[in-house]
Amino acid sequence: MKRTRRSALAALAAAPLAPLCVPRTAHAIGPGSKLKLAQLLYTGGNPVPRPTALRRLSWEVEKRTSVDMALEPVRLRVRSGQRGGAREDLFRHPFLYLGGDSAFAPFPDEDLARLKRFLVYGGFLLVDSAEARPGEGFDSSVRKLAADLFPSRPLAKLAPGHTLSKSFYLLGRPVGRVATVPHLEGITRDGRTLLVYCQNDMGGAWARDNFGQWEHSVYPGGARQRELAIRWGVNLVMYALCVDYKADQVHIPFILKRRRWRVGP
Repeated sequence: MKRTRRSALAALAAAPLAPLCVPRTAHAIGPGSKLKLAQLLYTGGNPVPRPTALRRLSWEVEKRTSVDMALEPVRLRVRSGQRGGAREDLFRHPFLYLGGDSAFAPFPDEDLARLKRFLVYGGFLLVDSAEARPGEGFDSSVRKLAADLFPSRPLAKLAPGHTLSKSFYLLGRPVGRVATVPHLEGITRDGRTLLVYCQNDMGGAWARDNFGQWEHSVYPGGARQRELAIRWGVNLVMYALCVDYKADQVHIPFILKRRRWRVGP
């Protein structure tokens, strides 16, 4: 009788500890920890000329790197607003993409001030021309936007050896759906390039529909050029996250060695 009572008491004492002995699934921080690419909307023109481009780029970054990506990008304006019941704040997204294929209206002063603050505080903006014709409407609007944001720092050609070309892949000439302009332009402040302008329509090379079909032909380089455009997209995302750590002296011997191995453009 005493043994039975002691057994019962022992069982009751152990009962609160039982859940601690059962294996449980470990949970990470959750979806909020994933990097979500953001497409900037604006007034006038066509702010989303390649609707599937960022989704595909997110997929490529997820598969090729260790960055945990949210595969569905967001679209937002400079000033925060409500979207689907959740606040989409500009400052929650370190990588911002501005696309277009025609002229757009100048940004209001309040938007300019907020966008400049985003960039100066660590944000990154990729401007990508789907128009792919220098000197046309979109190009003119982009140059005005850059001048309004940083009057004393005009867009300038980025050197071929810029960290962007080696932030993940070792790359040469920047390409997209086309290979019209052999360089990127950008605005650099305190050693960090915070705005990059590509006139070769990278988004057109990335865009892929839900059936797995590429949406736009890539010329003159075809499949090889498309792959290089995807690699440029990965590099741009990695630069936005890591800036110029690949320019540190510790990386130089490894980079030079890889350059000797590299074949092709």
